[in-house]
Amino acid sequence: MILLTGATGNIGRELVHALAARDVEFRIFVRDPRRADGLPERARRVVGDLDDPNTYAPALDGADRLFLLVPGIGLDHTRDMVAAARAAGVGRIVLLSSYNVMGDPIPAMGRWHHERESIVRAAGLPYTILRPGGLMTNALEWAPVIRAGGAVDDPTGPGRYAPVDPGDIAAVAAMTLTEDGHDGMEYYLTGDETFTIAEQIAVIAAAIGRDIDVREAATPEQAVASRYPHGAPRPWPPQSSKASP
Repeated sequence: MILLTGATGNIGRELVHALAARDVEFRIFVRDPRRADGLPERARRVVGDLDDPNTYAPALDGADRLFLLVPGIGLDHTRDMVAAARAAGVGRIVLLSSYNVMGDPIPAMGRWHHERESIVRAAGLPYTILRPGGLMTNALEWAPVIRAGGAVDDPTGPGRYAPVDPGDIAAVAAMTLTEDGHDGMEYYLTGDETFTIAEQIAVIAAAIGRDIDVREAATPEQAVASRYPHGAPRPWPPQSSKASP
């Protein structure tokens, strides 16, 4: 029995379908079952809340594998869920991390992922860590500007990366959850072609049949807003973090 957290997000929904196709038993940990509308009925809904550790044990009862995807930048969800998984006798954790754990020093947005990885390793359970790069679905954040006829801000200029489809991440997650040979492995997941922001916009422009302006981000605020239109994560570590300095 597999328990999935984050099952209603971009990657989680794809993973639900991938596991359903493999004909394995699994549950999805959801705060609001209505958010799981449209997912296969064979995915058993278990109501719980990552902000309430008291809901973890019932969801993990009888589970022997855990797919751990947690939101935000804190560590409490990871720390508490891993502790509950140990207590429940879970035999494997597959953690969704980020390629941003690379680098020396580690980029700011990778530091909380690094800490989460450390928590999983320290638990003493078999684990696999998935480190995807930027998601193809991040391009949807440009949609409001494009619909309005505005210009897309480009904070990276000639910088290139290989965006990955959430479905491909889910396919790897399904494999590591259901097949042997992945204990202790750390997998970097990317697409097979690199793009600049301008090149991605050119692809979209060709698909919709009209020009889309691209402008260089002129200020740090524009650069941040281009990636986080709803606001950037707080600085790491947050003042309330329980992490060791």
